[in-house]
Amino acid sequence: MDMERDARAPRGEAGPAGEEERFDIYDEHGVHLGTAPRSEVHARGLWHRSIHCWLARRDGDRKLVLFQQRSAGKDTFPGLFDITAAGHLAAGETMRDAAREIEEELGAAIPFEALIPLGEARKEAAGTAKGLAFVDREISGVYGFVYGEPLSALTLQREEVAGVYEAELEAMIALFENRTDRVRASGFRLGADGAPEDAETDVEAASFVPRPAAYYSGVFRDLLLRL
Repeated sequence: MDMERDARAPRGEAGPAGEEERFDIYDEHGVHLGTAPRSEVHARGLWHRSIHCWLARRDGDRKLVLFQQRSAGKDTFPGLFDITAAGHLAAGETMRDAAREIEEELGAAIPFEALIPLGEARKEAAGTAKGLAFVDREISGVYGFVYGEPLSALTLQREEVAGVYEAELEAMIALFENRTDRVRASGFRLGADGAPEDAETDVEAASFVPRPAAYYSGVFRDLLLRL
């Protein structure tokens, strides 16, 4: 998930007016409490909102889910596999506003109205970024989209995304339900010169950004019903 960037300025850094980006903050029941700077939100573990968008597609009889590989330069969870596109909501933003992340990260212009609502997810995670401890507490709107193009039609934002892959939805459900150890995925990654290169890899549950296994398997089951 995007913990580092905003469309207008790098997330957590100064914007045009020299002010750090602010997030709306909430209590554990989702009641709005006000706003706080990004760094304070993660330092204090304040609840805030984000958007998740999972792309899925059909290839003949195959039903596939797409997922990104995080750039090696990311502060958090570099190189791990993650939601196809995701990002935080800045203060005052709506899910519609945050859906820009899809086009920014993947180059796919998808209208918000075309997204399929898949519910809400909560995540609490702790770790370090640039040597500083963080606690990430997010309330996320989860969406899906049936993508009608091949992976090669995507254009990746190199600073955020190292590659994009797809795998059989049934196999991915089995992976996160602990019925198989690994799944074969194919796609492309960006080479040293930024050009896309075909790639294949085996993915394991531990290869993904840590979230409850039920989150992944539940989303994948919802997507399967849409294809």
